Amino acid sequence: MREILGKAKTVRELLKGVKYSIDYYQREYKWHEKQIRELVDDLSDKFLEEYQPTHARSKVADYPHYFLGSIIISKKESVGYIVDGQQRLTSLTLLLILLRNLQNGHSEKVNVDELIFSERYGQKSFNLHVDERTPAMDALYEGQSFDVTDRPESVQNLVQRYHDLETCFPEELRSAALPYFIDWLLENVHLVEITAYSDDDAYTIFETMNDRGLSLSPTDMLKGYLLANIDEAKRTAANTRWRDRIRELNDAGKEVESDCFKAWLRSQYATKIRERKKGARPEDFDRIGTEFHRWLRDDAADVGLKQSDDFFRFIDRDFDFYSRQYLRLIDAAQKPVAGLEHVLYNAQQGFTLQYMLLLAPLKPDDSEPVVIRKIGLVAQYLDILLTWRLWNFRTIAYSTMQYAMFVVMRDIRGLAPGALAHKLHDFLTKETETFASNDRLRMHQQNRYPLHRILARLTDYVETQSGQTSRYLDYVSEGKTRYEVEHIWADHPERHTAEFNHPADFAEHRNRIGGLLLLPKSFNASYGDLIYADKLPHYNSQNLLARSLHPLSYDHNPGFLQFKERSALPFAPHSEFNKADLEVRSQLYRQIAERIWNPADLLKGSQ
Repeated sequence: MREILGKAKTVRELLKGVKYSIDYYQREYKWHEKQIRELVDDLSDKFLEEYQPTHARSKVADYPHYFLGSIIISKKESVGYIVDGQQRLTSLTLLLILLRNLQNGHSEKVNVDELIFSERYGQKSFNLHVDERTPAMDALYEGQSFDVTDRPESVQNLVQRYHDLETCFPEELRSAALPYFIDWLLENVHLVEITAYSDDDAYTIFETMNDRGLSLSPTDMLKGYLLANIDEAKRTAANTRWRDRIRELNDAGKEVESDCFKAWLRSQYATKIRERKKGARPEDFDRIGTEFHRWLRDDAADVGLKQSDDFFRFIDRDFDFYSRQYLRLIDAAQKPVAGLEHVLYNAQQGFTLQYMLLLAPLKPDDSEPVVIRKIGLVAQYLDILLTWRLWNFRTIAYSTMQYAMFVVMRDIRGLAPGALAHKLHDFLTKETETFASNDRLRMHQQNRYPLHRILARLTDYVETQSGQTSRYLDYVSEGKTRYEVEHIWADHPERHTAEFNHPADFAEHRNRIGGLLLLPKSFNASYGDLIYADKLPHYNSQNLLARSLHPLSYDHNPGFLQFKERSALPFAPHSEFNKADLEVRSQLYRQIAERIWNPADLLKGSQ
């Protein structure tokens, strides 16, 4: 083995003026939304432990440091090829691009460009260079949309993960704290770069770091502790139950096993959460998230684990019950399940905190109908809350929502359906931001995907209430036949000078909710640039929400007309579409939303 160098580097030292390449056989970028959210949550939580708005930026130098892991580089002809760590470096580069774009309009900026790309002889190239990714990276860097149709899966993943970053980056870091956070990320976050000078040496290091020994997972250690406290007569049965459930969790996906334990134990036992201030110590909520096996061993008596029968019941009844319910939730988050549709809607918005809340009111002796009813109520509550927040330009990121969701989880633990419905309804009545608090909802760079989901719900509601089959999944699916947000007004401010003196005023109104539809990508490509009068006949062949603009949709359309009469919603055709029409249409959308996301629905059947 030749020379090997290992050095801890800050993010700035690692990326500034350095080119990394990836061998063709390692070019897939595979991170999912979960990994992106965990990266953002870990970084933001660590930063916010120390940050105070009164601090000078120079104070950031004294903030705690954070270790982000290691990367392994094979140096060949002065070029560094990443052997291990490209998922982390790619995600870190995407985060830097987001931070660059978030600084637009800020008076105080931190230069991150040199960590994203370098320029030589007038040619710009990204510091993490992969040819097939360059067009997408260029678009993201410039804050432009990028069509991933027919692009490699890795490129599709890259673009989607950037949009996940846009959605989950905490609201409290987007304004005054932003330059502080960037300073901290560049100077106080470290990675260890291990450099070898041949591929063989690099891969030997990789294998040594990953394959030597068989480390026990937290669930393995938990299993050992629990079984050791069960009498030998029942230990075999408990072990069999454990093994069967673990197999099912592992079959459901990577990391489902540990995520299930975290959600279950938090939902039933967490009573405190760490305060977000300097020196605050981790409480049970936090410890379950990082070391649930140690937490349970330390707090066994408080959980009720004292004698052999208690430990046996914990596996044979409790783990069996809550793991089955967790698997039910995983399934409901991927496809419609009767009574649990709102679980899918929340998952579509990327709200991973929902699982612990959905488990919180459940009890092992609940009947099947009671389980479905309880999960359905909590999921519907969350659906309303999340949509209200998104409607009011609020983030639903993990770090922002964590404390509030902990309080809800704690307060609904073990409640019967009737009491649960009233408690959740009470929570919603205390919210100050609803649909009525924002009559200027518009689409912008950070809310494009959440707003797409809201438009899908509005469109699907109108159609299903008119007797048609639900097409919600079609409206949110990716691929060649995907649906996109269509602007009723083409991007031509010169066509609207009679009503708007400035293009910025036109653009703000053009993006309002009432001026948006959800239509196939092919429609936008063919007709998107036309004037309204030319688009209108084509709208009549699309979904009912789009068709409702056209007078013919009000003729010979009994299902829709019955829904219109029954609901008293102010549907009306629009032969032209000016500023006043857009306002009318926005009010219609808001009234539809108030029917879909109505807190009173929680109380139906709870008396």
